[in-house]
Amino acid sequence: GSAIRVTLDYTGSGAVDENHKIYVALWDSAGFTQGNAMPVAVQSTTSKTGTITFSDVKKNPAYVSCAYDPTGKWDGQAGPPPAGSSLGMYSKTPGRPEPIDTAGGKTAAVTITFNDSIKVR
Repeated sequence: GSAIRVTLDYTGSGAVDENHKIYVALWDSAGFTQGNAMPVAVQSTTSKTGTITFSDVKKNPAYVSCAYDPTGKWDGQAGPPPAGSSLGMYSKTPGRPEPIDTAGGKTAAVTITFNDSIKVR
């Protein structure tokens, strides 16, 4: 199957560690920006700069987003990120998710750079 390798670069002020992770979500539709979709898969990293790979991606195109958990209480699975979480997504146009082409069993490589400018209210 296809894969997506996501390189993260969080330049915000929060400390990223075992208790305060960055969660990366894989989506099969751009509808996640409207809050009406569930992620296909979620992975986490304990580093401000890290790489996550989603293997066996079934939908083309796919989308990725990320959230930094400042509370240390969210597991990336149960509901949306808590208030105060910094958000990012793979995008070429601010505020619009960019589709990632995963056709033909290839590995697509994308980078998400985000900071504390967009947060969950």
